[in-house]
Amino acid sequence: MEKLEDFKLGMQNAIPICLGYIAVSFAFGIQASEAGLTTLQAVIMSLTNVTSAGQFSSLSLITAQASFAEMALLQLIINLRYMLMSTALTQKLKSDVPTIHRMGIAYGVTDEIFGVSILKGGELRPAFSYGLIFLSVFGWVLGTFLGAVAGQIMPGRIISALGMAIYGMFLAIIIPEAKAKKSVMIVVISAMLLSSVFTYAPVLSSISSGFRIIIVTVVIATLAAIIAPVKDSDKEEVEADA
Repeated sequence: MEKLEDFKLGMQNAIPICLGYIAVSFAFGIQASEAGLTTLQAVIMSLTNVTSAGQFSSLSLITAQASFAEMALLQLIINLRYMLMSTALTQKLKSDVPTIHRMGIAYGVTDEIFGVSILKGGELRPAFSYGLIFLSVFGWVLGTFLGAVAGQIMPGRIISALGMAIYGMFLAIIIPEAKAKKSVMIVVISAMLLSSVFTYAPVLSSISSGFRIIIVTVVIATLAAIIAPVKDSDKEEVEADA
């Protein structure tokens, strides 16, 4: 009975995430359809990946017929943060929680699910996490399905217009942070400039799109960590908020 209540509580906490995921994954479904994926392929990708950045970036590699090595390396770099999030969540689990449950919780670790889980008071119970993950992933897969179907039946002009939704989402995420923190603005501008160099420079433009993303991500992230590391005061503020 207690597990059922925890599951219901997790689902209640997941309602805002579910609604947000439907909107974002709808845009992914449309772009997946434009990239040549079937509705089933798009749905399976969303069900097995559950990562917006990883999935959106993979579409350009699929279109360019990139190698499996490029795809694997790109996904490793982009989604590396989830390993850190999963490690943090283990501190909220009881030591006797079986490995199978830890693996189940790790499957659904996303930025939003991690945020809700880490801010939950007390210990983190598997039933709560499963409720949180179930409804969130449902919204992600449902939005993908609707977007992929729409991408196959709607006129091309409308699809192109709807496909711009993902760029609007990225701008909505980046602009507030860039306005609030000068370091974030510098990172964003630097990434754009370096990406442009790799796109138009005579020799660098011959590098495949997958490795371009990998190189830009690693170089900019490394320079940002060296030049503008997170200060101890910032860490303390984050811990206090948590």
